[in-house]
Amino acid sequence: MLKKEIIGLMSGTSLDGLDIAHVEFIYENNKVKYKLMKTSTIAYPTDLLEHLHNVSSLGIDAIEILNKNIGVFFANQINIFISQNKISKKNIDGIASHGQTILHQPENGFTLQIGCGSTIAYLTGIKVINDFRTLDVIAGGQGAPLVPIGDFDLFDSKADSFLNIGGFCNISFRKENVIQAFDICPGNLPLNHFAGKLGHDYDHNGSLAQKGKIDNDLLNTLNSIDFYNKKGAKSLGTEWLDKNFFTKFKKDGNPENTLRTICEHISNQIINCLNQYQLNSVFMTGGGVKNKFLMSLIREGYGGDIVVPDEETIDFKEAIVFAYLGYKYLSNEANTVSSVTGAERSLSAGVLHKPGY
Repeated sequence: MLKKEIIGLMSGTSLDGLDIAHVEFIYENNKVKYKLMKTSTIAYPTDLLEHLHNVSSLGIDAIEILNKNIGVFFANQINIFISQNKISKKNIDGIASHGQTILHQPENGFTLQIGCGSTIAYLTGIKVINDFRTLDVIAGGQGAPLVPIGDFDLFDSKADSFLNIGGFCNISFRKENVIQAFDICPGNLPLNHFAGKLGHDYDHNGSLAQKGKIDNDLLNTLNSIDFYNKKGAKSLGTEWLDKNFFTKFKKDGNPENTLRTICEHISNQIINCLNQYQLNSVFMTGGGVKNKFLMSLIREGYGGDIVVPDEETIDFKEAIVFAYLGYKYLSNEANTVSSVTGAERSLSAGVLHKPGY
């Protein structure tokens, strides 16, 4: 029996905070099992959040400073987390950090997640694995999605497919014993954006959207976006959203009607995907699962079984999976799936940072 303890860090495109998951992995009888030990979510400080919202206007010097400062924030929160939960640092085999994505352009051969690994390693005294996406992009892949290997290794018995509604909606499933996965459409990012115009950080339970009316012209425009016709490995980023999604909206549009239309659009794309690939059940996680109105639209249009786990799994599944990617890296095993990302081969991806002392 082999055992490793990893702290997984996830900070998604929705910028709703840093998720920390302390996970124990046990390899026994040719299978890996996990035990979720402790979790925490911490909101970004106002100053960091402001810089992240305006990152496209920052110069290279400012981005390097932000990279270091986010690393300091991550490290400080890990140290607090370890202290509060009375975790022994000597038992932690590594920290696996997704980082904060600020650029994702695989078509141009690069992706960038910030949150300096060396800073985290030095300030915590624990080795860090981060930058999980770059090697896959260099190998011709999308650098995404990375979660599917965790879906099938850790949650395989739960459903036919796995769908996460975060900043973007992504899905993974297996057909003819080959794992397929891709981003479906935008998710919480545009919903949070337009909820912000009504003075809210997000649309709680979808109550704002529920008050609105569908703009059929806008809905048809959104459903006609070219990305939805692409097959195979494909991924979305905030740059795509700015260029190809937000440009479809009128500046003077009614925010509640806009939210209602986006919910309809998201549910359309998710239902189309589930039905197209004849998926009989789906295991759903991510913050969007808490949007009761959006979930009601998906349930209305999808005839299969929808499995929604406990709240801790909803909130921390991606942090659990990134901890698993760190576990795979430290075990010298592939943690990417080439059939998913489109890379030339599956890889043991990531960059290791040691404390140096």
